Amino acid sequence: MRRFGHGLVLGKFYPPHAGHHHLVRTAQERCERLTVLVCAASVESVPLADRVAWMREAHPGAEVVGAVDDIPVDLNDPAVWEAHMAVFREAVAGPVDAVFTSEAYGAELARRFGAEEVCVDPGRSRFPVSGTAVRADPVACWDFLGPAVRAALTRRVVVLGAESTGTTTLSRALAAHYRQRGGVWAGTRWVAEYGRRYSEEKLAAARAADPAATWADISFASHEFPVIARRQDAEEERAARRGSPVLVCDTDSFATGIWHERYTGGRSEEVEKTAALTPRHLYLLTDDADVPFEDDGLRDGPHLRPWMTGRFREELERTGRRFLVVRGSREERLAAAVAAVDALLAEGWDFADPLPETR
Repeated sequence: MRRFGHGLVLGKFYPPHAGHHHLVRTAQERCERLTVLVCAASVESVPLADRVAWMREAHPGAEVVGAVDDIPVDLNDPAVWEAHMAVFREAVAGPVDAVFTSEAYGAELARRFGAEEVCVDPGRSRFPVSGTAVRADPVACWDFLGPAVRAALTRRVVVLGAESTGTTTLSRALAAHYRQRGGVWAGTRWVAEYGRRYSEEKLAAARAADPAATWADISFASHEFPVIARRQDAEEERAARRGSPVLVCDTDSFATGIWHERYTGGRSEEVEKTAALTPRHLYLLTDDADVPFEDDGLRDGPHLRPWMTGRFREELERTGRRFLVVRGSREERLAAAVAAVDALLAEGWDFADPLPETR
């Protein structure tokens, strides 16, 4: 099988899927050097920078570059072709020996680069998926998506609330509900509250020094909360990369900011900046009014619960986050949560259409 010096793979990767990755891997096996050119139009709703980052992560051995290409697509117009080629040549360094493609326009693209066309699985029999199919129904194509794209598309649901208001109970039950649906949903993941683990370790350390130590002896400093927030987000991101189209989290870094306020009396700009880095799609706030307080050795008492519930609600409203207050029995809360998540998923992903092609 002939090998090439410099190969080229070109595409929108809107978004990348298993077929794209197969194409790139095939080209890498046959080239000393491979350039992957990601072309994005301004009308498209996934930023070029994200697509470039996703492809670089998936193919560290390739040179992945990006270009904005807002030129209309007319495969029958030589002038339009040449305008596109000017964008391509500007982005791709050096002469190209081979163009690897699964598209019908591959022969003309190779000719204009003065390169050999290498056609890879044009019928998409190896991976029966396309960018158009992914944009139309990401859930149906989920198994063809890589970790970074899954993390970007996952609908993130956060259950938050005051102490002993059932956040862990509800979040676990919600994740289990979606896993029981089977299929792609069987991979639905649940993210535990890292602050809880941090608190347990803090109390254990205090008891190692003084076996009589209790939760009342524990204090928190402001610098601890950014650590908790970053760790919470990291665990959430890991789960999103491996899970189903929905991820259920028992709290998040946004909630960590409210806990900072509770323990230090003020807000943390660092925690709030961390929370702003990751979009969440739905918050479920567990009301304190109809849940009896249970002291598990890491809680301060029922007197703080109404204040905490109020602060969560105020900040959710102030920051414009989508949320629902859940009340009632466990069964009623789970039913309300499932209805809210199903409504979120029913809205779809709303990818903008790429530029139309004239063939």
